[in-house]
Amino acid sequence: MELVVLNTSGKETGRKVTFDDTVFGIEPNQHAVYLEVKQYLAAQRQGTHKSKERSEIVGSTKKLKKQKGSGSARYGDIKSPVFRGGGRIFGPKPRDYRFKLNKALKRLAKKSVLSQKMRENSITVLEDLSFDAPKTKDFIKLLSALELTGKKALFILPEANKNVYLSSRNLPKTKVMNYNEISSYDIVHAGEVIFLEGAIEKFQENLKK
Repeated sequence: MELVVLNTSGKETGRKVTFDDTVFGIEPNQHAVYLEVKQYLAAQRQGTHKSKERSEIVGSTKKLKKQKGSGSARYGDIKSPVFRGGGRIFGPKPRDYRFKLNKALKRLAKKSVLSQKMRENSITVLEDLSFDAPKTKDFIKLLSALELTGKKALFILPEANKNVYLSSRNLPKTKVMNYNEISSYDIVHAGEVIFLEGAIEKFQENLKK
């Protein structure tokens, strides 16, 4: 499978890049994708939710009325969950929502998402990109040349590039990441995936380990 490399003006350079069918041409496994997206979103949760139980409420421990003879239900103290301001029964407690997935399953999830993107013609190859200084307007021109204005776009770099990252940081629908930082969620969330030419081989090798 081959794609033409585009330059920063959106024109074809005449070069082509070969994509490995074992990474970009498999039958997508939707359950693997679901699990990795679920893991990513779970890891974003702070898990700091907390409500006070009966033993944590500050209040009198005096029994409100005698046990028998009133003709109504038995009452304990004012901290009982049946009263306003009392403790909560089985309320939320701080917890860690993260869970582990095998590396093989995570690789399968990425391959599945990339294969689906390839089927939808949502993958573009761009020649290696570099800015002399961080300039958002230059990145906007690039998006316009690639016909990505207003679209969710994920740019995958072969190595960290501070100027490119800072140039895109203020654009809400654009995300720039290094090839080894990508998760399945990032690819699913993006409408278009743009590989810089130098990142493709590194990315493919990373998924074959």
